[in-house]
Amino acid sequence: MNSIKLLGAATILAASSHLLIAQYKYPFQDPSLPDGQRIQNVLSLLTLQEKIDLLGKNLNVPRLGIYGSPKIDTIPGSSGQFEGLHGLAVGGPNHWGNHSPGPPTGPWPGKSTIPTTQFPQPAGLGQTWDPALVKKMAAEEAIEARYIFQSYNRGGLIIRAPNADLARDPRWGRSEESYGEDPFLVGSMSIAFVQGLQGNNPRYWLTASLLKHFLANSNEDGRVGSSSNFDSRLLHEYYAVPFRMAIKQGGANALMTAYNAYNGIPMATSPLLRSMVVDRWGFNGMIDTDRSALTFMVTKHKYYPDMAKAAAGAIHAGVNQFLNPYQDAVKAALQQKLLSEADMDRDLQGVLRVMLRLGFLDSSSPAAYTGIKASGAPAPWDRQAARALALQATEESIVLLKNAKNLLPLNTAMIHSIAVVGPSANMVYLDGYSGTPPFAVTPLQGLQKKMDAAKVKVRYSPGGSQAVQLAKSSDVAIVVVGNRSFCRRKTDPPPCPDPTEGQEGKDRQQIHLKPDQEKLIQDVAAANPRTVVVLVSSFPYTIRWAKQNVPAILQMANNSEEEGNALANVIFGDYNPSGHLSVTWPESGSQLPPMMDYNLLDGRTYMYWKGEALFPFGYGLSYTRFKLSGLHASTSTLSAGGAVQFSVKVANSGRRTGDEVVQLYVEHIGSKVVRPRLELKGFARVHVPAQGTVTTTIPLTANSIRYWDASSNAWVLEKDKIRVMVGDSSADLKLSKLVTVQ
Repeated sequence: MNSIKLLGAATILAASSHLLIAQYKYPFQDPSLPDGQRIQNVLSLLTLQEKIDLLGKNLNVPRLGIYGSPKIDTIPGSSGQFEGLHGLAVGGPNHWGNHSPGPPTGPWPGKSTIPTTQFPQPAGLGQTWDPALVKKMAAEEAIEARYIFQSYNRGGLIIRAPNADLARDPRWGRSEESYGEDPFLVGSMSIAFVQGLQGNNPRYWLTASLLKHFLANSNEDGRVGSSSNFDSRLLHEYYAVPFRMAIKQGGANALMTAYNAYNGIPMATSPLLRSMVVDRWGFNGMIDTDRSALTFMVTKHKYYPDMAKAAAGAIHAGVNQFLNPYQDAVKAALQQKLLSEADMDRDLQGVLRVMLRLGFLDSSSPAAYTGIKASGAPAPWDRQAARALALQATEESIVLLKNAKNLLPLNTAMIHSIAVVGPSANMVYLDGYSGTPPFAVTPLQGLQKKMDAAKVKVRYSPGGSQAVQLAKSSDVAIVVVGNRSFCRRKTDPPPCPDPTEGQEGKDRQQIHLKPDQEKLIQDVAAANPRTVVVLVSSFPYTIRWAKQNVPAILQMANNSEEEGNALANVIFGDYNPSGHLSVTWPESGSQLPPMMDYNLLDGRTYMYWKGEALFPFGYGLSYTRFKLSGLHASTSTLSAGGAVQFSVKVANSGRRTGDEVVQLYVEHIGSKVVRPRLELKGFARVHVPAQGTVTTTIPLTANSIRYWDASSNAWVLEKDKIRVMVGDSSADLKLSKLVTVQ
């Protein structure tokens, strides 16, 4: 009887296997097979030329029915990916639509702009200190990318975001793209962004997060041939931290290398790609070069004598995606035996692994598991949920820097007229990585809309004597100033001619406001003592005069489609400001070390800051009053592999509900090695009702307070004492506990 059962089972199994073979043309299309088996099957089927092709951005293998890019011919180096630092970019000032070709006909024909939801720049998102919000924002980007790719055959599902670089210097032209200067904060935001982009499906990603730019990429002038030089402790304890967190905790499995070198070795051929990223962190995915980085290793860094050696060096280091012409160089490297097909196979496994997670190796359409369809519902960016999310992100990003005599929020019952003046008052400035929003509300429009209902007169002037006269004859003056976040178009004067401006390719030379903006603030404040300065900016500014003489100052980042509505909600108290600075604002540029000094110990960031700051890291005011008390530690000792839970009470004694950002810092006492004076190791954004009290808990792990020992090439937990301090900024830490590290 048992033998009959076994025979029957074997017959059924054989029949099932036959059906599987019939169902799938190739074994790799069968999602029930192990990932490694599927990847090896693809490699066994690829021709040498197809393998070379997959080292570029076109991820299509038509012969095998594999499509990871639009199913049309496209320009090299642009297919299969979207920019998405703060909203998907299929348009914008840089015309990203031209870099995501699609069909020549249809609702969104090839090279046309597609509107997408636009959020504040990462510099503003960092000021929310809200990873949960950033995760939702990234998820919206992912939905829009899937929708465009699957519905209109445009773009791709690999999103070039987040930027995990650290804003170590306010002159850095791309600091608008960074969440801040602290590695733990930037790492926490990066984890959230990666998780939002990739989704929570255990088998498939909604999109793939391509981290950039690994690593120590925070100078623009000369960046394609410069070297960022610092020791191994700063490498492991600072510059690499956000990337490590995003990969190990966030699950990112795609990475873009930076243009610069680290200690003389270009990142596109750095041994760190294997020794740190792959071997230590367990990364096994896609490693891109930045655009033209392959060429720059020959022409700018002078690291390789020719392109063949550069291509071989990059592939040996672990690079498996090139963002500029590379095929001739790779073929030459193969001919000269600098490179073997086996070398390519090893690296291409990472590309195929990402493609597998995106569903590109399945025989069925990716739409089958995402549920995103083009018909029957509004486009994602037209949904009310997307607009509400953009508004929330913008509101949370606004920082109240000063509010003397509680000038803000304005009470519409007490005013009859408002003067809105300044060069940024009637603009929403996009940047080089922006898409095109479906709508954009300027500060003036947001204030006008809010005041129409209250029957308060709003008058506007961009500047000059008219602006001063309007301020003089109004109950309140609102001066909106800041920076243009894009100035590289050919129709403009020479790129970013103003020394206070910066962006990709150009560092700021000065960090004060433009003289005409500074004068406008002073003239308006002299004409009307009830003046509010709104700084819409991508960077910190040394606004010393305004801090001393203007009663109220707000700061927010550029780019959001809801800029004006969010600002109006804050100014009139419909939203209680809760943003906190994610970088240190200097008193003056003289406090900054030379731009190319990457050694933080020379006075960079709040961790090693020398002297007073204009506004400290973590700073931000509210319309209500918070008090922290009752700091409690779950234990007074901390051992290897352990953690301490710190709880603190957050009381709101005011009449407005609000959010407080509770920050936990560590100071080492008696350490044998040089340590930062302060290190952020935890934070919590806490919603507290008026007259209410909420208890929040923040963990501190032993692993987070280790230092990197260069001699042993390992992390070391030092047996010492640490002072754990809690407050609402790096300069206001009233609560503390001593913990013994065993």
